[in-house]
Amino acid sequence: MKEERTLYLCSECGEGSAQWLGRCPACGSFGTMEKESKHYTAAGAHAGGREPVRMDSVESEGPRLMVGMPEFDRVLGGGAVPGSLVLLGGEPGIGKSTLLLQAAFSLAARGARVLMVSGEESAAQIGSRARRIGSLHPELLLLCETDVEAVLGAAQKMSPEVMVVDSIQTMRCRDVDSTPGALNQMRESVFRFQALAKETGTVVFLVGHVTKEGILAGPRLVEHMVDCVLYFEGERFDAMRILRAVKNRYGSVSEVGIYEMTDGGLREVEDPSQYFLDRRDEPVSGTAATVIMEGRRPLVVEVQALVVPTRLPTPKRVSTGMDHRRLAIDVAVLERKARVKLADRDVYVGITGGLRVSEPALDLGVCMAIASSRQDRTLPREAVFIGEVSLTGEVRPVSKLEDRLREAARLGFSSVVVSDRARRGLAAVPAKLIRVRDVRQALAAFDVA
Repeated sequence: MKEERTLYLCSECGEGSAQWLGRCPACGSFGTMEKESKHYTAAGAHAGGREPVRMDSVESEGPRLMVGMPEFDRVLGGGAVPGSLVLLGGEPGIGKSTLLLQAAFSLAARGARVLMVSGEESAAQIGSRARRIGSLHPELLLLCETDVEAVLGAAQKMSPEVMVVDSIQTMRCRDVDSTPGALNQMRESVFRFQALAKETGTVVFLVGHVTKEGILAGPRLVEHMVDCVLYFEGERFDAMRILRAVKNRYGSVSEVGIYEMTDGGLREVEDPSQYFLDRRDEPVSGTAATVIMEGRRPLVVEVQALVVPTRLPTPKRVSTGMDHRRLAIDVAVLERKARVKLADRDVYVGITGGLRVSEPALDLGVCMAIASSRQDRTLPREAVFIGEVSLTGEVRPVSKLEDRLREAARLGFSSVVVSDRARRGLAAVPAKLIRVRDVRQALAAFDVA
């Protein structure tokens, strides 16, 4: 026996209420509570379902499906897992459709059956883009459809190994009484695509829109349902794009894929360190090189700082590519522990290439760049600075130092400044290690104290 109940759900966060509210009590959004009817089955009326099985009798997952794009495969954790549901989000015009079109072409070229479903663009538009970027293949099939039942019917006939849906906000289920993009439509559509993926082993890629705050639009439930959530990031007027995993049930969330947008589509950046490092004929003040880790990959990046006088009672602390709170801490440590006068100076810090860095190994490079700009003295071009700076001013050791040292040496850096507490007996690298106790000693070693 079924019973119908009416709920009001927030289209932003999925919070439910028995009555309509003008403001969501969970996320605080106004006018987002939408009516939805649900059917509940009375207790004891459920039919028998699947029987439990022994855990030791369950077979492990099969071999992964390699996309054939090394950057994409790295972010997925070594390729796509059959039966997985992957959600790709990003700002409009950033290149989500282009990325998945190139991935679909690469998979089809490797012998996979691929079905692309588009609810936003016509076949002529997609075909034109495919010709422009060289992604035409006879085994890559296209379906322009927004009806979920029709899409599932086509998938059952074709039995694709990979299916791309662009985008989930345009899909609609016939038996759900709401417009495409609504809370219940998105949830039901994802449920059905999830069922298809798990029952048939098809890898399903879903494209999702993002809100003005930069998060995926729709209920948070969608992100919990999928196996992997990817973000495609970058500035619309900059060529660099970064593919980043924020959830991955089958791999690490610390890996990134780096691309460059060109007239012929997205090009993988094979040597990211060269991309992020700004080589000059002569050194300039306010710059320092450091080595960060993005997953298992070391990247050499340049930190740029500008310190200028200010007449404002509260000087500015502005950062691009790093947490502004971390910058405020580094500035405070420089003032208090290294006696660098910054109370009457605005401080601007940026990471070249548009990369966003969150790991603390950046600290020493930031402090050196700020001091270099403040004193208007250059740092040696062949020096790289790796270390976390604590609130006491001490330079602390960082993880995976050997990998960082090898990457610095590969790019021609002959001097590496590290903590004096870094592990002894490091593997031999063609670079001189300069061990420092604290940030003041590091500044004094390069005459920027």
